[in-house]
Amino acid sequence: MAHKAGFVNIIGYPNVGKSTLMNAVVGEKLSIITSKAQTTRHRIMGIVNGEDFQIVYSDTPGIVRDPAYKMHEYMNKYIESALIDADVILLMTEPGIKFGEESVINKIEHSKIPLLVLINKIDLSDQTAVEADINYWKEKFPRAEVIPISALRKFNISKIFDTILEKLPESPAYYPKDELTTRTERFFVSEIIREKIFLNYKKEIPYSVEVAVESFKESENLIKIHAYIFVERDSQKGILLGHQGNAIKRTGTMARLEMEKFFDKKIFLQLSVKVNKDWRNSDKLLGQFGYDQ
Repeated sequence: MAHKAGFVNIIGYPNVGKSTLMNAVVGEKLSIITSKAQTTRHRIMGIVNGEDFQIVYSDTPGIVRDPAYKMHEYMNKYIESALIDADVILLMTEPGIKFGEESVINKIEHSKIPLLVLINKIDLSDQTAVEADINYWKEKFPRAEVIPISALRKFNISKIFDTILEKLPESPAYYPKDELTTRTERFFVSEIIREKIFLNYKKEIPYSVEVAVESFKESENLIKIHAYIFVERDSQKGILLGHQGNAIKRTGTMARLEMEKFFDKKIFLQLSVKVNKDWRNSDKLLGQFGYDQ
């Protein structure tokens, strides 16, 4: 039997469940999942291998309609690049969402790449609304396969897999068969810390924060990690630290426990907070944070 391989890229607005789907299809927690929008800022690849196939999934940031910072422009560029190298596009939506005239949607409309429209969160909707959405998407993209799903409950995940496999081109594997992702360990450390910040803080704090791993030293039984959390204002630093440092301690403990599960090793984690009022608009800093990759 011929070997199939290809890039399957997940695209959609923020908060429609792209990261939940990514983790469901890969079977590992690679992408941040919180109820807040714009949690994913980078393009994260997860690799699923079988004897005669390799699927390289990409979770992309949610489409930012009106970019307010250079960071948003970088995030939209990840989506543009995901359209260029895709062998299959998964356009993810949920009941009631109608796409505008974003350039991304126009490019999908004019592309010949196999397209699956996934209507997520159908468990939170009624059958009439879901059927109306199926008809809407079939009309908008006549060439697409429209599949109603629940990524959280893993409903129709096997159907997505079967449809992707059918549409993948014949090709040798792009990555070694024992690889799970193309991202580094440092990247996942920063993502885990950022996820805990999203869970522990409200309002603008999670969106004003970026994490940079200063050091990652691994020995046989322990990984020592020092990471900087960047914020834009002194007042945000105060909120992040909390009274007598209690808030940052709670965040650090949650992140450490998650990392110990992820790496299957003891973790010593040190967090420091730095103020840089312009990091979201600084090409240099955004480059250091990996936005130009």
